Amino acid sequence: MLNIVLHEPEIPANTGNIGRTCVATGTRLHLIEPLGFLLNEKAIKRAGMDYWKDLDVTTYLNYEDFLQRNPGARIYYATTKAPQTYTEVSYEDDCFIMFGKESAGIPEEILLNNQETCVRIPMINEIRSLNLSNSVAIVLYEALRQHDFSHMQLGGHLTKYDWK
Repeated sequence: MLNIVLHEPEIPANTGNIGRTCVATGTRLHLIEPLGFLLNEKAIKRAGMDYWKDLDVTTYLNYEDFLQRNPGARIYYATTKAPQTYTEVSYEDDCFIMFGKESAGIPEEILLNNQETCVRIPMINEIRSLNLSNSVAIVLYEALRQHDFSHMQLGGHLTKYDWK
């Protein structure tokens, strides 16, 4: 099972959207405090809709607490500053993909200590960054693709008709 980690997320709607994506993909969500909102806020549940109750989510006091409670975890750090792109790595089945807070990303000290597993999404130079929930979806679906969407439904179903 893949794991998404949000390091100090600030915007409840982004976290709600990411939670919904995690439920839809069978992915665990890990939240590193401090959070810029309360987990019982309407905004987070509105964005996650009725899926929030099905979310496998764990919170941590800080980055050190996260590391202590996940010893030996293989962590990929998504950042606009990385030299390699998110498609240039092979994501292990139980790896963690970390994203930073909306205003500042992952602290550079963490990035420097983990250079070999830092990844970025290519963008043109004039753009600072993509929306956090979009970035999570892009990288997560690449990791899922690399595993052939092994635990996911690949065919769609029409409501009133059958595919021919």
